[in-house]
Amino acid sequence: MKTASAAIYARFSTDKQDRSSIEDQTRTCRTWAKNNGLAVVAEFADEATSGSVPVTRRTGGGAMHAAALAGQFDVLILEGLDRLSRDQVDQEQVVRRLEHRGIRLVGISDGYDSNSGESRFMLRGMRGIVNEVYRRDLPPKIRRGLAGQIARGFHAGGMSYGYRSVPVGMNDRGEADGFRLEVIPEQAAIVREIFARYAAGEGITRIAADLNTRHVPGPGRKKSKPSTWSATALYGTPRAGSGLLNNELYIGRYIWNRREWVKDPDNPTRRVPRMRPRDEWQIAERPDLRIVDDATWAAVRARLDKPRLQSGQRGRGRAPRTLFGGLLRCGICGGPMIAVHPRYYGCAAHRDRGLAVCHGVFAPRPETDRRLIQGLREQVLAPAAIAKIRSRVKDLLQDLQLRGSSEANARSSRIEALQAEIARLADAVAQMGLSPALRARLVAAETELAGLMAAAGTGPVAPTTYSAEQIGARIRQVALRLDSALATDVDLARRILADKLGEIRVEERDDGIYAQMDIGPVLLEAVGADVSRSGCGGKI
Repeated sequence: MKTASAAIYARFSTDKQDRSSIEDQTRTCRTWAKNNGLAVVAEFADEATSGSVPVTRRTGGGAMHAAALAGQFDVLILEGLDRLSRDQVDQEQVVRRLEHRGIRLVGISDGYDSNSGESRFMLRGMRGIVNEVYRRDLPPKIRRGLAGQIARGFHAGGMSYGYRSVPVGMNDRGEADGFRLEVIPEQAAIVREIFARYAAGEGITRIAADLNTRHVPGPGRKKSKPSTWSATALYGTPRAGSGLLNNELYIGRYIWNRREWVKDPDNPTRRVPRMRPRDEWQIAERPDLRIVDDATWAAVRARLDKPRLQSGQRGRGRAPRTLFGGLLRCGICGGPMIAVHPRYYGCAAHRDRGLAVCHGVFAPRPETDRRLIQGLREQVLAPAAIAKIRSRVKDLLQDLQLRGSSEANARSSRIEALQAEIARLADAVAQMGLSPALRARLVAAETELAGLMAAAGTGPVAPTTYSAEQIGARIRQVALRLDSALATDVDLARRILADKLGEIRVEERDDGIYAQMDIGPVLLEAVGADVSRSGCGGKI
């Protein structure tokens, strides 16, 4: 008899947990497999991954899910269902999908087993609720603990440029009682320089570029290379208080709990900031942390509060209006290319951080759009693509026809049943008179019958006469108008282009500017083209 094969999945939530948790979980699962005569053929794990992240969007979880659907093992062993997911909807979808494929799921600590019959549905539902409630209860508890640290005079937020966090005190476990901020003199000097230069009227991009030219390490951390300065890091979002020039800590005002990060339900791996009500903010005056004087701060605020056309930076940036801005990648630094000029796409790092970070690549916008859309059009009009689309459309039309026939048959049967019922009710009225109950039932039956008769006369008719040639002609018609079709909804078009074209790397070669894609290089601009690029890189 063939020994059933098993896979193990383990997960822990944050980078502050002990990484041995994975080893402990897999050891427990291996022991269970051995005691139950199972051969472990694969082990999957995710470290520092929240249980709210969908299983299929995790590295280990996605690989496990794919292996399960491919039939590579018979049993999935978990320490508990909470290791699989702490989102009730995601848990239910994954478990149902795997069990439908014949995969047995076993949660050792919570007793879940696909072989336990109908009772598993109740256990799964209860464990799903408990796991999700635990996840939702955790952030408020963490926030409450951090609020307590703030009340005791400690630091509990993110780190701002110009400061460092130092431990204070020691408890019985050898851990710090808390952390306090202190000023880093060298970085404080850079902060004062930035404020003074901006207050004097200098541009943000020029300031960032100069700091990078001088190799002044920027805020934040990067593993492979020193961080650099950008105009975005300096300006930030004034309304949210983000960005170096908006940080009130530089005038000795410590603000905590100003905003929260909320997960996007349509994209659980993405978090978006949301401002909290002002009465929930915690504000403390900390003159010992002041770096910038009041006069300089006021001058910076006065300039930032001006409209953009008056050399201020007030307002929010517009949503992308170009088809390829941000989808193109710079061939030098690998960063995104955006619309830096009405006629050109250019490297965002070059514009935002200066020549010291990237010399920049530029591509003409109209020609880039035209040639890349032409490449997409050629993909759509390829014989293999048309054949695939044609087959898919015919399948959809057939499904629609069958569904329409099924609905028509069901409607016809119901009409006949209602007509017979109304006849019986009429006979009953003739014999016994019109009682309230008979009246109510007769009115209900006649109302339903009228609705069905109306639907039968005006319902949509499934198309049945589309030929392969007609479908192919329609595809060509849409493809020829592809540029105007994409322009009607730029946001949707950008998602389609990113999916169909993949990464588009713009490179400058000896004979011109090329877009390098999976379909091959596409010439965007030949050397010697009579087009001026003056100003397209932004003012540095």
